[in-house]
Formats: sequence, C-alpha cells, structure tokens
Amino acid sequence: MSQTPTPHIAAKAGDFAKTVLMPGDPLRAKYIAETFLEDATLVNNVRGVQGYTGMYKGKRVSVMASGMGMPSIGIYSYELFHFYDVDNIIRIGTAGAMHADLKIRDVVLGMGACTDSRFAAQYQLSGTFAPIASFELLSKAVAAVEAMGNVDYKVGNLLSSDVFYNDNAQATAAWQKMGVLAVEMEAAALYMNAARCGKNALAICTISDSLVTGEVTTSEERQSSFSDMVKIALEIA
Repeated sequence: MSQTPTPHIAAKAGDFAKTVLMPGDPLRAKYIAETFLEDATLVNNVRGVQGYTGMYKGKRVSVMASGMGMPSIGIYSYELFHFYDVDNIIRIGTAGAMHADLKIRDVVLGMGACTDSRFAAQYQLSGTFAPIASFELLSKAVAAVEAMGNVDYKVGNLLSSDVFYNDNAQATAAWQKMGVLAVEMEAAALYMNAARCGKNALAICTISDSLVTGEVTTSEERQSSFSDMVKIALEIA
C-alpha cells in the first residue's frame, strides 16, 4: 500500500526508520532528536507535528509527535504503519498515577490499555477487544529497565481515556478497583492499530501527576526532564 506523503505527514518513503518513538508533544520530539540522536534530520513538520530520523548507538531511529488523544495518535500511527513501512511504534508519554505505590517520575510499562473510547467499534467485533502491547517490545523494555538498575517501574494496565475533565467523580475509583495503574489518552488506539496492521507497539509512560496524592509537575518538566522512558525506548528500538 502506497500513499506518501499523506494528508498529515510530508515525509517521503524511506524517511522513517523501522522504529518510531512517539511522544505526545512536538517540542518533546524536538528535544529527544537534539539530545539523544546523532545526525537528526527533520522529515515532517506538517501542522507543527515534528518528526526526525537520526542514529542512536549505530541504530537508525525516528521520533515524531502524536498529539493528544486517541483520534490524533490513531491517525499518525495508522499512516506510519500503513504508508511508511514502520514496524514498531513506542509511545513515550506522561500518565497520571491511579495506584498508591506509584510516585512522580516512576515509569509504567503498559502491558494492556483499558479504555472508555469507542475506537474499537470500527472493527465490528462481536465482543470486547483487549488492547495489549507487543510482548517482544515489552520483554525487551523490562530487560532494559532492569539493566538500568535505578528506575522505579511497574508493568500493568493503563487506562486510555477520551476525557481529561471527567464529569463523573466516581470514574477514577471504579478503574482503581480493577487494578489499573495510571491514566493517559493514547495507548489503546495505538495498540489497536498495531494489532490490525500486524505490527508492534508499546507505551512507556512517566508519572507526571498523581490522582492519589494530588502531586503535579510543570509543563516544562514534562517536556524535557523525563529522560528514563526515552532511554528505555531508545535501547529497545
């Protein structure tokens, strides 16, 4: 299937590496390219959604922003998988802790992604689809974070929500009862696109705030200081 460039990505065929790291924030994509990659080249800037390709420890790696929410990452991951021959997308983003044992800057590896979205309705399934990560990427990420030795992390379920400001005051408690670790807004759509395309996906999230304690970080901290998840993703790219 060939459709390059797409309505949302101006890159040419071959401009992206087989593995793309996908933060939500375009400025975080720029920061990662400038800080961690060698010879990084800007390959996309449509709507300010910056995408770069460069080298990390001899490996060709790309990084491009996803924007916020499942519709946005749904578009970009679909186009990367279908039209740019990308095999692996690793989401590196922030999440709000729903588990009492998670602290600010802890890392969550999303083994699964629960959701309140109807993203899966397009597949016309007769039941409920369970979005899960690529075991290959997940097992490599666990090995990488264990080798780092100084990162507090958990593996488990994320909640990918369509709603940032939820009118239902009981929503968080209900998901907490089911052992969900943290809430974010993208992983489930990414996992479903990967499943449909026969590709690999993993969400690696840093805890930026806590729904348990009320702690928060600033937008500047979220943009440039959450480096552990980036290093994990680069090691398994």
